[in-house]
Amino acid sequence: MQSTKVRPQESRGPEPPDVPREQEEDFMATAARQKSVTASSAMGSLSLPRATVRPTVSVFIAAETEPQQEVLTRLLRKNPSVEIAGKDCRSPFDVAAMVGKGADILLLTSCGNFLEDLTVIRSVRATQPGTEVVMLGSTSNEAEFLQCVRAGVHGYLSRDAAPEEILEAIFEVRAGAAVCPGKLCVQLFRYFEAEAKSLPSASIHQRMGLTRREQQLVPLVARGLTNKEIANHFSLSEQTVKNHLYRMKHKIGAEDRLSIVHLCRMQGFMV
Repeated sequence: MQSTKVRPQESRGPEPPDVPREQEEDFMATAARQKSVTASSAMGSLSLPRATVRPTVSVFIAAETEPQQEVLTRLLRKNPSVEIAGKDCRSPFDVAAMVGKGADILLLTSCGNFLEDLTVIRSVRATQPGTEVVMLGSTSNEAEFLQCVRAGVHGYLSRDAAPEEILEAIFEVRAGAAVCPGKLCVQLFRYFEAEAKSLPSASIHQRMGLTRREQQLVPLVARGLTNKEIANHFSLSEQTVKNHLYRMKHKIGAEDRLSIVHLCRMQGFMV
């Protein structure tokens, strides 16, 4: 018979005592916390994303009336990223009040006289080149808006704009953007579309001898604008426009204003 070897049983230590379920759960939770701390130490501390902090912007307030000035002042002071460089409620605004204030933004409310508003904007852009203009004016007159843009404003809002819109416009313009209501933005695109069709052409100059300014007059003549209206469009005197049209007729052999437009169209001028 083949002998069968019986291995002696290995000696075992005493059986561990039963651990109550509640203690076991506490032990597992403690181990999990220790593991989490160890992993965090190995990976380095992780921080939650912070809210975006805007750079400080210095604003000079030029309001039409004192109550309006105080309303705007209270609005801006609520934001810790805005500093009030100065304020003035004279009408029209005297740009000299801004000298030495170091303002990033001029918050300008319309004084009710459009030509005076344009004068202020142009003066600020000429004497304070580091200051951008955010204007609160009428959004119902698209022509006035376009002239304000040409004068140098980078932000244009309604006088009834909400406080958050005003603050956002200030920060956006300070960051290098331009701001205006959607319906005025559409008008701006249409304006440049129309201007593109009447850009001065070197070939037109060579064939017809028309200067850059004379070429710019053609589409306005085609639209039926009077000499006075054309003069206002380009900020020229009415006599200067008359002189331009007189020379144009002699250069291209036209008999009248309509002939100028007709001959230019025949030469490929887009009007």
